[in-house]
Amino acid sequence: MANWNDPQPRSGLGASPSLDGRSGARVSYDAGLRRHMLSIYNYMASGVLLSGIVAYLFAESGYAATVMATPLKWVIALAPLGFVFAISGGAQRFSESTLKTLYWAFAAVMGLSLSTIFLVFTSQSIATTFFATAAAFAGLSLFGYTTKKDLSAFGTFLIMGVVGILVAMLVNLFVQSTVLQMAISALGVLIFAGLTAYDTQRLKDQYQVLRGTDFAGKAVVLGALSLYLDFINMFQFLLSFMGQRD
Repeated sequence: MANWNDPQPRSGLGASPSLDGRSGARVSYDAGLRRHMLSIYNYMASGVLLSGIVAYLFAESGYAATVMATPLKWVIALAPLGFVFAISGGAQRFSESTLKTLYWAFAAVMGLSLSTIFLVFTSQSIATTFFATAAAFAGLSLFGYTTKKDLSAFGTFLIMGVVGILVAMLVNLFVQSTVLQMAISALGVLIFAGLTAYDTQRLKDQYQVLRGTDFAGKAVVLGALSLYLDFINMFQFLLSFMGQRD
């Protein structure tokens, strides 16, 4: 998703900065960029794995079914949003270690929230949808990383689409329309697919400004959070199409 503290101007489509014609400096920049992006992917993938483990264990233990029948379900449902606001809003004030702690706490709490899918859908359909999402995410992220096309123009449009989906979901809480729910799911998959490519390119371009700064480590956590949210939202919307209910 869009970065809340995006300091860089976009200068030429993810191209490397001017390196005074020195091939050694270019190689060093490219190696640093790969390490930066790999760190983001590692944190993002580890967060998804942690959420999945917590979700499965919470559902299998029987606590998920019990808690979701009480008002505590709203605490579990809204807690991840609170962590997102805390991480994004406190990125400048918090230390890197604090942001990492908040990120892991967010992934764990998100796992509690996701546990409900094991109460609704079959394990086989969840696994199938997960791997389909992973394959789509990998392809879209690779496209965002390698494309020469500037995707920044799509950013505002995609964020507006997310806001529109949230409004539609709130409306559907009251109208309970199956048709509207299907439309929301279809648009959700498309929007977060676009955000995956957009965020990947944004994070790649961002390295040009952040490399060597004290904020670079924090940017890894923020980047992982962005890609995590893209992946999880795309997975959940896709599950509404591919998931088989128990």
